[in-house]
Amino acid sequence: MPILNYTTEIAVGKTMGEIQTALARRGVQRISTLFDEEGVPAGLAFTMKTDYGVREFELPVRTDGVLAAMQRDSKVPKAKQTSEQAARVAWRIAKDWLEAQAALIDAGLASLDEVMMPYLLVAPDRTAYVDMRQRLLAIESGGTT
Repeated sequence: MPILNYTTEIAVGKTMGEIQTALARRGVQRISTLFDEEGVPAGLAFTMKTDYGVREFELPVRTDGVLAAMQRDSKVPKAKQTSEQAARVAWRIAKDWLEAQAALIDAGLASLDEVMMPYLLVAPDRTAYVDMRQRLLAIESGGTT
């Protein structure tokens, strides 16, 4: 089965707006766009109040991985294997993921900060996920944290 949403024609900007609306409905105080070196949207950063104070989060949208997955899949037509299409697909996948997380939140199964914990900024330009990954890799290689 091809990658989710590979046929989408929905513009990145529209999807970004849908994601921002979903976050705003759940109490996010500030939302900004992250851009890559070429000025292409590469994720969202947002601020929200949590049980442990106001915190910053960054949700990356990595289009390179989506493009690589599309190029590996013979069921995805060559005409769809472009950077622009990969961006549309990546943002739709991010939106779908966020909607699934929102369902957990709405059902009382989790809180927004709980599902977004990997994306919590624990230092400038370093998320909780990246921090934990570095620590685990150091432990695995015999180093210390």
